[in-house]
Amino acid sequence: MKFSEQWLRQWVAIDADTQALVDKITMAGLEVDSVTPAAANFSGVVVAEVIACEPHPDADKLRVTSVSTGSETFQVVCAAPNVRKGIRVPFAMIGAVLPSGFRIKKTTLRGVASFGMLCAEEEMGMADSSDGLMELPSNATLGQNIREYLMLEDNIIDVDLTPNRGDCLSITGLAREASANFLAEVSIEPVTDIAATVDDSYPVNLIAKEGCPRYVGRVIKNIDANRSAPSWLTERLRRSGIRSVDPIVDVTNYVMLELGQPMHSFDLNKLQGTIQVRLAKEGEHLVLLDGQTVKLNDSTLVIADDQQILGIAGIMGGKYAGVSKDTCNIFLESAFFSPVTLAGKARTYGLNTDASHRFERGVDSELQRKAIERATALILAICGGEPGPVTEVTSIEHLPAKKYVNLRSQKVTSLLGIAIEDYHIEALLKRLGLDMTRRENSLGAEWQVRVPSWRFDIAIEEDLIEEIGRLYGYNKLPITMPTALLKMKQIDESIIQLSDLRRVLVSRGYQEAVSFSFIDPELSKCFDPEREAVALANPIASDLSVMRTSLLPGLVKAMAYNLNRQQNRIRLFETGQVFINKGNTFKQCSIWQEQKIAAVITGRRLPESWNSDTGNVDFYDLKGDVETLLALGRKHSAFHFVRGDHAAMHPGQCAAIYCNDTVVGHIGAIHPLLAKQMSVPVNSYLVELTLDVVINGAVTQFETLSKFPEVRRDLAVIVEKDITADKLCEAIRKESGQWLRDIRVFDVYAGKGIEEGSKSLAIGLTLQHPSRTLKDEDVNELVDRVVTKLEQDFNASLRK
Repeated sequence: MKFSEQWLRQWVAIDADTQALVDKITMAGLEVDSVTPAAANFSGVVVAEVIACEPHPDADKLRVTSVSTGSETFQVVCAAPNVRKGIRVPFAMIGAVLPSGFRIKKTTLRGVASFGMLCAEEEMGMADSSDGLMELPSNATLGQNIREYLMLEDNIIDVDLTPNRGDCLSITGLAREASANFLAEVSIEPVTDIAATVDDSYPVNLIAKEGCPRYVGRVIKNIDANRSAPSWLTERLRRSGIRSVDPIVDVTNYVMLELGQPMHSFDLNKLQGTIQVRLAKEGEHLVLLDGQTVKLNDSTLVIADDQQILGIAGIMGGKYAGVSKDTCNIFLESAFFSPVTLAGKARTYGLNTDASHRFERGVDSELQRKAIERATALILAICGGEPGPVTEVTSIEHLPAKKYVNLRSQKVTSLLGIAIEDYHIEALLKRLGLDMTRRENSLGAEWQVRVPSWRFDIAIEEDLIEEIGRLYGYNKLPITMPTALLKMKQIDESIIQLSDLRRVLVSRGYQEAVSFSFIDPELSKCFDPEREAVALANPIASDLSVMRTSLLPGLVKAMAYNLNRQQNRIRLFETGQVFINKGNTFKQCSIWQEQKIAAVITGRRLPESWNSDTGNVDFYDLKGDVETLLALGRKHSAFHFVRGDHAAMHPGQCAAIYCNDTVVGHIGAIHPLLAKQMSVPVNSYLVELTLDVVINGAVTQFETLSKFPEVRRDLAVIVEKDITADKLCEAIRKESGQWLRDIRVFDVYAGKGIEEGSKSLAIGLTLQHPSRTLKDEDVNELVDRVVTKLEQDFNASLRK
C-alpha cells in the first residue's frame, strides 16, 4: 500500500525522520518496498490566475492569456484546451526550472511574446500524462509557491503487507501501528453523524446473509456531480496510487484509504425495486464499470435490484447504475463482506481491485456506519445535496464473534526470553486498539484482552506475544541458547525410510525425477480414463489445468524428453502425491491425496561396455527392481503378482501387484497406442505402487541359526500353462511348514515331450530342521505330501 508520509504525520506526532520511520515499521513487520518523493524536483512555479484569455492572431490552437500572480501580470501564450479566464493554475515564471531540467525563458510563439508557462501535472512531474492544465481551487493564494501550496515536500512510502495485516490497508491502521511503534498518541479526526434532511431511503434485502452479514446504505439527493474534488483530496489519492475520477468516486476512494472501508455509489434514479444481496444465478451476465462483460457463476456474491445485477459484491460495480456527470441522486453502499465468501473470486474473473484486495484480507465488521457518515460529510461539502436516513440491515449471527484472549506476563517472558515491564506491555497493546483488563496472581500479571474487530489474525496467547515482540523490537531481544530436556525420538523400525528406497533405486541405476502436480487433461485421460481429474480454477497454462491422478504421465513425458536428446538408456523414478476426486460436497471438490512411487525404464539392460550384455530391458528387469524394493520391508512374501489390466499398459504384459488380497499397484509394458502417442519405444516398462504399502514393513526378529545341515530336493512338475508358479510355491510353503527354508523356480519348459497346453516347472526346495539332522525318510515323507498336494489342487504330475 502506498501512502503519504505527511498524511500519516498529521495523524501521529512521530518524533523521527523519514529513514527512522521506515526502519522502525519495517522491523515491526510492515516491510517498506520504496520511498519516493511526492513530486519531482522543480522550482519557480507559483499560483496564478488567468485574468484574460484571447485567441492567438496567427494560430487556431493557441491562446494569448494575461496571468496575475497577485503582484504582477504576465502575458503567456498557452495551448492547453482547458485554459480560460478565471481559473487558477500553476505558473512557471521566467527562470523556473522544471523536472526535465528545462529552464523557462522569454520566448516568441507565432509572433507573440510569452513570459512564462502555465503548467499541467505532467510538466511538474506529478503525473505520467495530462489532458490539460492543473486547475487549482478558486481560493488558492496567488503568488504562493506551488510546492508549498500543494505540500509537495512529502514522501510516498510503499509498504508490502502480508495477507494477515489487512487492518493496515488504511491510514487509520497505519497510524495505530506508528503510534504503538513510537509510543505516540493518535489524533483521529472525529466522525459525526449527519442528520437526515429528507426522508428518502432505499430498501435492502439480505438474502445471502453468510456472505454479507451487514449492509449500510444512504440516499443523498440533489448533488452536483459536475463539481471537482478539492486538490488536497485528489493529491492524497494521487500519492496513494489512485487517480481522480469524479467527486463521488474520489470521496469513496478517499474513505477507503482513510478508514479502510471500500464503498460504492449507485445512481439512485436507475435502481428498481429493492437492493438485494444474493448469489448470482448460473449464466447471469454483468457489464462492469471498465466495460468488460463477465459471465457469473452461482458461487459469486452480487448486489442486484429487482431487475438486474448492479455489481459483483466487494469487487467491482456494474456500468448500468454507475455514477456519471448527469447523476443528481445517489445511493451510497457500505457493507461487510465475509473474506471466505470473496476469497479468490476476483481472480476467477481476471480482476484485481482495491476493494477486493481489502475484503479478501478482512475489513472491520463494525466500520460500515462510520464510513458512510464520513463519506456523507465529504460529499455534502464538495457536491452539496440532501442526505436521507441511514439504512442498516444486519444478521448478528453471521457477523464475526468477539474474541477474548488471556495473556500472562510469565508466558511473555518465557517465549521472548526477556522480562518486559507490565506497563510497557499495556502501552504497546492498547495503542493497537486492544482493550485489556488486568488481574494479579501468584505468578505475575495476567490480562483478559478483547481483540478488536479489525484484527482477524489474533486468536491465541502466542499471537499477542508476537505483537509485543515485534513492537518492542526483535533486535532488542536477547540472544540466548534454548535449553530443554530432550528425548531421542523413537523410530518405528517397521517403517522403511523414503531415503532408503531412493538409495536402493539409485544403486540400481535409477535417477529421481520431480514432475509437475498439474498435467494436461488429455494426458490424464490417456493414463487414467476411469478417474475424473480435479480441474484447477485458475491454471497457469491450458496444458497444466488438472491435478494428476497418477505419477506415470509426468515420468513418461520426462522419458520422451530425454529420448529426444539422445539419452537411450533411461531409468527414472518419482515419489509424490496424486490427487483423487472423491466427489462434490457443498459445491466444493473433495480431494483425497495419496502418496505413490512410480518408475519407468527403457533401453539397454546394462550401460554400454565391451563386456556387458547388449540386450534391452524387459518386464522381468523392472519386476526384479520392484521385488528388491518390497524385500526392504521384510514381508515380501505378502506380495504377489497376478495378471491384470491397466489403461496405460499392454493388455498382455501387465500384472496387478497384490499385498495379501488388496491391489496396491500395477506393472507392465507401456500400451502400444500410448507409446506411439508419447513418442517412446514400445519396449518401455512402467510401475506404480501405493507408497504407504511399500514403506510399512515388519520389524526384524532374531531367529536362532540351525547348526544342522540343509537338504535340497528338486521337483519337476507338469501343470497346465495357465497355472502360475506363484500359486504352486504358495501351496508348497503351506504344506512344508517350518522346515522349508527356501523355494526357487529354476526352470520352465514347454515343448517336445510335454503335452500341448501344459508346461514343466522345476522347483528347488531347501529344507532344514532347527534342532536335529533331517533323515531321508523325513524328507521323503514331506516331499510326498507336497506332491500329493500339488496333484489334488492343480492336477500336477511329476515329470518322468
